[in-house]
Amino acid sequence: MTADKEKRRAISREAARRRRRVESDVFGDLSRLLPLQPSVRAHLDKPSVIRLTLSYIRMHTLLKENNGINAGSRHMITYQQVVEGRDEQSGCDGARDEEEKDTEEFEASQETNMYLGILEGFVMVLSTEGDMIFLSDNVSKYMGLTQTELMGHNIFEYTHPCDHEEIRSNLRLTAEEVWYGEKRDFVMRIKSALTHRGRTANLKSATWKVLHCQGRAKVCVNPSAVSCLLLTCRPLPLSHTLLSRYTFTSQHSMDMRFTYCDQRVTSLLGYRPEELLGRSIYDLCHTLDTSCLNKNHLNLCLKNQSVSGQYRMLVKGGGYVWVESHSAVIPSVRPSRSRPGIPQPLCILSVTYVLSGVEQPSLQLSLDQTIHRYLN
Repeated sequence: MTADKEKRRAISREAARRRRRVESDVFGDLSRLLPLQPSVRAHLDKPSVIRLTLSYIRMHTLLKENNGINAGSRHMITYQQVVEGRDEQSGCDGARDEEEKDTEEFEASQETNMYLGILEGFVMVLSTEGDMIFLSDNVSKYMGLTQTELMGHNIFEYTHPCDHEEIRSNLRLTAEEVWYGEKRDFVMRIKSALTHRGRTANLKSATWKVLHCQGRAKVCVNPSAVSCLLLTCRPLPLSHTLLSRYTFTSQHSMDMRFTYCDQRVTSLLGYRPEELLGRSIYDLCHTLDTSCLNKNHLNLCLKNQSVSGQYRMLVKGGGYVWVESHSAVIPSVRPSRSRPGIPQPLCILSVTYVLSGVEQPSLQLSLDQTIHRYLN
């Protein structure tokens, strides 16, 4: 009896080893189909292989639905070709020389890198459930997390809880957007493993990085395809390297009143800096664009950084110019007495880019413009 039991146990152990061996072979074959470097594939565990495979299948379905994608997404099309299987790929390879194939891939890679360099950010494809279907491989430059670490995960796992409702509202598709492909433009905070010195830290000690996300909703008619958001994500450092004669800097109190403005505002808007001190930026904004400034102001109070989007700023004497403001809250070095340990906001620093010439200069849109014209 004991011998039979030992024999059954041995057969059971051998069957279990065989199942594990078959499972490992299947996962090995699956990982080799992924369009990744061998050094990256070697460190993938089984859950990661499944997660990335599902992401590439969904990306393949999306690309198949949208046959119009061309040079701007050549790196995605490369993923599509790999996921379609080795048989088709080997048939294409037989029709051309290996050297030509390497040259084409190198040129496509160079073109993709050029686009991403100009973008100064990364590309993200989000499903309507918030799954990160695709991220461009330069995401590590901005987030300290690699493409393979993020793809397949849900965006809500990495974003600030206070921003979840805003993200959900942007993921939501209405019947009107199905036909018109509504634009998306919002700011969110996401975990970043990069330190201030550019080093990569542990995700547990990650900080929040503010991203400006712009793009469109992509609605697929085919039920097997994926409706999603195609977004470009740019970090929002308040950079002074892009300043030109068509920009001016200003400082504001937390209620958006001017406390400082540089001299370039005179040549752009006609106001002397001392004329603006103590006045609200809302006094210079076109009435129809007040909601744009309200959204920007709210983002500043909640997230400490924001991009206003394009709005119209009134010019002294009449007319307006189109502008865009990049702003950040500058914290005080010393915490307040009422809230020790918590630095209070010192001011709002803004860089305003003038995007157009003066439009409709003979039109007065505020009483202030009329007074200035009368005095002149």
